[in-house]
Amino acid sequence: MKEYEVVHEILNECARNQMRDIFIEEIEIPEGAFEEYIRRKHKDKEIEMRREDLADGNVRYFVQTSGIEQIYSFTEI
Repeated sequence: MKEYEVVHEILNECARNQMRDIFIEEIEIPEGAFEEYIRRKHKDKEIEMRREDLADGNVRYFVQTSGIEQIYSFTEI
């Protein structure tokens, strides 16, 4: 198990509100179990994901679910 800081951004597509909802938490999950973590957060929903591995070792997922674009960023603590 490894400890990660997760930044979850929900992008707002409303024309008058371009702010993002941002949630930050510390989690402990098995190494590389990022997709499982995201799927648990969106259980019973169909989701599309795209993974991006950053040069600094962080991992970012771009997620589409229910017409909402979201980003999950994982940083090892």
